[in-house]
Amino acid sequence: METLAHWDGGPGPWILLFPVVWAAVVVAAVTVLRRTVRRGRPGPWRLPDNRRPTGDSPLAVLGRRFASGEIDEDEYWRRLSVLDEQFGPTKGGAA
Repeated sequence: METLAHWDGGPGPWILLFPVVWAAVVVAAVTVLRRTVRRGRPGPWRLPDNRRPTGDSPLAVLGRRFASGEIDEDEYWRRLSVLDEQFGPTKGGAA
């Protein structure tokens, strides 16, 4: 009794179906990942960056003042320790 998998003593034309299915899976995965990145949504591999203060938060203002030279390093660290006491420890530093 002959089956489709052993057509005429060999694997037959059905063997070509498996690479086509795997290629379709790879193309679909790449397409989904590219659309996710293009729309600005973080993918499953990227966590939001919570270490950098943004906007007008006290840490952002302090960092900008230090970067522009308005305050020196000693003043920066002194004020940062006060902010740490008031708001909790900063994540990863606020420089």
